[in-house]
Amino acid sequence: MSSATPSHLVRLTGRTVIQVSGPDRIKLLQGLITADLTTLSPETPALWSAILTPQGRWQADFFVIQDPDDTCLLLDCAATQAEDLKKQLSRFKLRSDVQLELTGLTVCATWGSRPAADIAENAIVFADPRRAEAGWRLIDTPPETAETATESDYNLHRLALGLPDGVQDCEQGRTLAAEANMDLLGALSWTKGCYMGQEVTARMHYRTLLKRRLVPVAATHPLPAPGTPVFAGEAEVGTMRSSQDHIGLALLKISALEHPLTCDGITLTPRPTEWLKPAIDALSSSENSRP
Repeated sequence: MSSATPSHLVRLTGRTVIQVSGPDRIKLLQGLITADLTTLSPETPALWSAILTPQGRWQADFFVIQDPDDTCLLLDCAATQAEDLKKQLSRFKLRSDVQLELTGLTVCATWGSRPAADIAENAIVFADPRRAEAGWRLIDTPPETAETATESDYNLHRLALGLPDGVQDCEQGRTLAAEANMDLLGALSWTKGCYMGQEVTARMHYRTLLKRRLVPVAATHPLPAPGTPVFAGEAEVGTMRSSQDHIGLALLKISALEHPLTCDGITLTPRPTEWLKPAIDALSSSENSRP
């Protein structure tokens, strides 16, 4: 194996790609999704984004990638949501000149070092736009022999960085975008104007009304299943979301982080990442200042 091979590379079997083509593709998506597509460029070829309900609740999240030839956009999304996402976008087409197609392309994740040229030769490669340390993603089908990690390895990597996976960490029609830390990870634009759910999202942001966030947690035992309640004493203060072994994410009331937490009898230790701590401190200060 070449020394230039990435230290970790794995095919994400739960991901697929929707191709959005046609001259009106930017205009259509710009009015629907949370990110500002006008910021896409050769230097910034990918964004993380979501589509929300009119009430600002999560429906689906995905990476938007500008094709190197600038002929289409690619949506790297959860395979279980791809068909519904395609149908939803199609409903807003009206007379727009836009075509949507499920491609069946493969999505891989790599971290530790940049993909070697021989692996990336026939793939679209982009840095994960959420955090630099997250690594890169590849759209296409690198050789199977190039895989050097498992999906469990990737899950541990993702969870250690506090990065959410929408279908595992969000509840459709219930989770607010900022509760999933989309405001902190570049998925929400505050300047581009209207998109579906924008009014509620902006109000929560500017009035500091948010009470819960996804927070990394750790335990000395494997963590319970998603949806298991989290308690501070006798009070229910959140729910467990995705986990791998002894680390995971939990949707928690910020006010509960100063108290001992348990989930199905297991003690949870909150471990906010450095990028999350300022937001938690700001919410805590806001709550403490209210009469």
